[in-house]
Amino acid sequence: MATRRVLKDGEETLRKISRPVKEVDKHTKQLLDDMAETMYAYEGVGLAAPQVGVLRRLVVIDVSEKRNELMQLVNPVIVSQEGSCKEAEGCLSIPGRRGIVDRPAKVTVRALNRRGKEIEIEAEGLLARALCHEIDHLDGILYTDKMIEDVTDKEEQAQ
Repeated sequence: MATRRVLKDGEETLRKISRPVKEVDKHTKQLLDDMAETMYAYEGVGLAAPQVGVLRRLVVIDVSEKRNELMQLVNPVIVSQEGSCKEAEGCLSIPGRRGIVDRPAKVTVRALNRRGKEIEIEAEGLLARALCHEIDHLDGILYTDKMIEDVTDKEEQAQ
C-alpha cells in the first residue's frame, strides 16, 4: 500500500468524469488499498479515485469513530434518495474550507465490493452525505458547486 498525493481544487482531473471499472482485478484492489491508506493518512472520511489522479469509479469511505469500518466501492450509483439535510462539509481536495450543502437525508447506493460482488447500501446521516459527496467526485462535481453557504470563517470565529 502507498499514500498518494491528493489533488487540490483547480487541478483539471477533479473536473473530469470517471470511467467505470470493467473488472475488479489486482490493480483495482491495489488502488482501493492505496486510497484507503491515503484517506486515513489525511484523516478524511472518504476519498474518490479522481482525488488521487485516477479517473475510475472507485470510492473508499469510513465514517466510524474507531476508523475500522472501511467501505471500498466499485462503480457506485445512487439508486434512490429521499429527504433533505443541510450540513457543513469539507473535502481533502479543498483543505481549510467548509460549506453548507443540501444533500439527501437517506440514500440507497448500489456498487460492487472489492471481491466484485454486487452490494446495496442504505444510508442516513454522515454515511449518506459521504456517499453523495464521493459519488459527485466521480462526475467531476465538487461540494463547492452545490454549496449554499461558506462557513469557513464562521467556524474559525466560533473556536
